[in-house]
Amino acid sequence: MSRLHVVSGKGGTGKTTVAAALALALATEGRRTLLVEVEGRQGIAQLFETEALPYEERKIAVGPASEGASPWASPRTEAAGEASRSGGGRRAGGEVHALAIDAERALLDYLQMFYKLGSAGRALKKLGAIDFATTIAPGLRDVLLTGKACEAVRRKDKSGKFVYDAVVMDAPPTGRITRFLNVNDEVAGLAKIGPIHNQAQAVMRVLKSPETAVHLVTLLEEMPVQETADGVAELRAAGIPVGGIVINMTRPALLDNGDLDSAARGARTGVAKALSQAGLGGARRGGLADRLIDPLLEQAREHAERVELERAEYAELTAIGLPTHELELLPEGVDLAGLYHLARDLRKQGPI
Repeated sequence: MSRLHVVSGKGGTGKTTVAAALALALATEGRRTLLVEVEGRQGIAQLFETEALPYEERKIAVGPASEGASPWASPRTEAAGEASRSGGGRRAGGEVHALAIDAERALLDYLQMFYKLGSAGRALKKLGAIDFATTIAPGLRDVLLTGKACEAVRRKDKSGKFVYDAVVMDAPPTGRITRFLNVNDEVAGLAKIGPIHNQAQAVMRVLKSPETAVHLVTLLEEMPVQETADGVAELRAAGIPVGGIVINMTRPALLDNGDLDSAARGARTGVAKALSQAGLGGARRGGLADRLIDPLLEQAREHAERVELERAEYAELTAIGLPTHELELLPEGVDLAGLYHLARDLRKQGPI
């Protein structure tokens, strides 16, 4: 079975960006990755600067080339690629395919797969029955979305090899991720026998297997960190494997600890002297250097407060006991080049 990476996070933390970067990071050395969108926002298409994704798997990118063995490799994929690696050196990237799962189309697939409805299923769609079913039963929608992703995880080609080495799902936000992933368990309990029961059980076998990992994206801010901690606790209680935490949009500390302490205290004398030495006028009262002090000290104090807060939030995250990865804030925003930059950063930090 391929590995399933589920990426969730509080709104605004950049979970779609992280999911896309992860898919690129995994698509190395000839490996194939499927990036799945389930919320219908077409965020993946925007990131990869391509047209809107249809309800079909489409190649959208080539993974970055890599040096040496991949830290993401599983024993199965390592063995499969051994022949191509014997020469060493720089290795070509793999492929990233993408799929935007549509609940209505997924239900039609489901009806055809288990009930062989075919044209009858299409007739139901024309009558509005499909849309009606997925609207009044949100749980059914989640079953269809997770089921389609898990089908891609289990799918094999004619030679018996898995079609994808990894599937990355850009999942719903942390606040409802456990319910979203665990809905098949509830369905399996309600439908005691039959194809619905069997399908739900098959999906849960994937979602609760060691080959699945839910990764949570956060920022070094109080609310996202608390939601991450709550999400980890809920996932663990539901028996769903949790992978790691990705701290997104990190910013470096611009001052060392001594300077941060000085900034927090508002040490005017040292700042005035430094400005004077930099050629910005004398340190006397009323001079140019003196007039610059208060605005600079205010910015420095704000920076010191932010660094102190972020250090406290980082300590909260590490206390959860999961592997953490950090991705820097890209000041110009995330374009396609930035996405590859983030993917390389993820690879350098090792398996998530």
